[in-house]
Amino acid sequence: MAIKKLVPSTHPLLTTQAQKVTQFDNTLQQLLQDIEDTMYAHEAAGLCAPQIGQPLQVAMIDMEDEGLLQLINPTLISQSEETETDLEGSITIPDTYGRVTRSKLIVLESYDVNGNKVELTAHDDVARMILHTIDQLNGIPFIERAEHILTDKELEAYFNND
Repeated sequence: MAIKKLVPSTHPLLTTQAQKVTQFDNTLQQLLQDIEDTMYAHEAAGLCAPQIGQPLQVAMIDMEDEGLLQLINPTLISQSEETETDLEGSITIPDTYGRVTRSKLIVLESYDVNGNKVELTAHDDVARMILHTIDQLNGIPFIERAEHILTDKELEAYFNND
């Protein structure tokens, strides 16, 4: 269990597709624990392995009341045509927020810590977080999907109206 240092926003791991996990062992369990510890230490809603310097398709999302979602080698199977545009940010791109349009309903395959394939259906905010995370694992920062990056003044107005 360790809190890891976040890589800087310019680190090449953030723009490179992460490698698939091939061994489901104690090393993977330790990585998941490090991701969880680091995510909570930075008060993030989610974190993926490349953000802490590990080039693997491993991530975790805090779904609040529903608990923690571990994603290992996640693959998007389908997504709805119905979309929603909302604000996104990333702890590895501090103080930057943008409007990103994402599907409201998705189906994906992933693996659990023991290497068992699981199929998940997610909607609304959880779907958005998963899509954001899959993009990160594929080397696509949210700013590349953003239709608009908010200025400081727009951000202040957004949070004052929220």
